[in-house]
Formats: sequence, C-alpha cells, structure tokens
Amino acid sequence: MAFLRYTLLRVLVFVVVAALLWIVGVRGFWLLLLAIFGSGVVSIFVLRRSRDAASASLATRMSEARRRMRKRTDAEDAWDDQRRAAAPEGRPPDSGPAEE
Repeated sequence: MAFLRYTLLRVLVFVVVAALLWIVGVRGFWLLLLAIFGSGVVSIFVLRRSRDAASASLATRMSEARRRMRKRTDAEDAWDDQRRAAAPEGRPPDSGPAEE
C-alpha cells in the first residue's frame, strides 16, 4: 500500500508541475521534459517520508520472499537427501532396473 501511495503522489506532483509550467507558457516537448525533471526534484524533498515507507515495505516483502524460498529449498534438499539415502548402493536414485 505504501508503494502505491508513493506512486500516486509522484504522479500528482508531476501533474501539478506540468500544470504550473503550462500556465507559465511552456508547451510541447519542453513541457514534458521540464515537468519530468522538476517533479523529480520536488519529490526528492517533498515525498521523503512516503519514499522511505515504500522502501521499507518493499524491503520487508523481499526478506519475506527470501525466507519462503530458503524454507522451500531446505525442504527440497532434505527430501533429496532422504531419497538418496534410501537408494541402493552404487546406483543413482532415479535410475531404472540395473543393467546386467
């Protein structure tokens, strides 16, 4: 939710800066270019708290995803170790009947 909020605030800052530039008389390519640059500069200072909250939210989600991935990997490794231990000596666990 924090990331969505930050994104919407960035769009709002862009629209406000573009509207101000339009009022001043900037048009076309320059309007777009200056609105992108200006909204970026403004958002650095104005949206600091929202950006930090979005970053913290993303970091939390990534650490949770890494934890789940590590849990799945450990379970798969344990399953594979158990399967290999149960295999007859000298044969890979996935091989078919022994060739003579």
